[in-house]
Amino acid sequence: MGQTEPYSLSDLYEHRFSAAERERKTALWKVLCQSFFQKYVRESDTVVDLGAGYEFSEDTQTAAAEDVTVVLKPATDLSSFEAQTVDAVFASNLFEHLRTKDELMAVLREVHRILKPGGRLLVLQPNIHYAYREYWDYLDHHLPLTHLSLEEALNIVGLTVREMRPRFLPYSFKSRLPQSPFLLKLYLAAGPLHLIFGKQLFLVAGK
Repeated sequence: MGQTEPYSLSDLYEHRFSAAERERKTALWKVLCQSFFQKYVRESDTVVDLGAGYEFSEDTQTAAAEDVTVVLKPATDLSSFEAQTVDAVFASNLFEHLRTKDELMAVLREVHRILKPGGRLLVLQPNIHYAYREYWDYLDHHLPLTHLSLEEALNIVGLTVREMRPRFLPYSFKSRLPQSPFLLKLYLAAGPLHLIFGKQLFLVAGK
């Protein structure tokens, strides 16, 4: 993920989320994957999940499924993957944790390198254009990005945005809506609600 943080991420997230919140977050992520993200990924795809695991924790190695290969390296270093061998890259709530725009560009160039022709990058992250009040409430947020600045960065490295939702999910899993799998399913199906409560962007970029 770049430079070593001056604090323990495990300690930080242990204080940020209670055990009940972690359990609810896991349940909501299952709904997100099954009801939304799965349509962008085929069963036969080779997928790289950047910043995988629970808030970039060291538990990723033990939590991963048997058919998942865990690579513990900075997101700027995807040298473990050969060029044009990956069908999809998923980056959820990662880019705001990078220190600089140079780090972001390094990550995006690596993503472009490893994606197959026709491959795609899926991004979910806070959009500071709509979350400017809450964005700095978290100690580990460093890089502010809007849907427009991120699209510009993607274009520079040769990735073209195919789908853009500037307002998609609420800012965080601590937000008021939605707080149950049932409500989340309703929210995902109700596009107008995204324009009211959405403070995270979602995009798909293609090579």
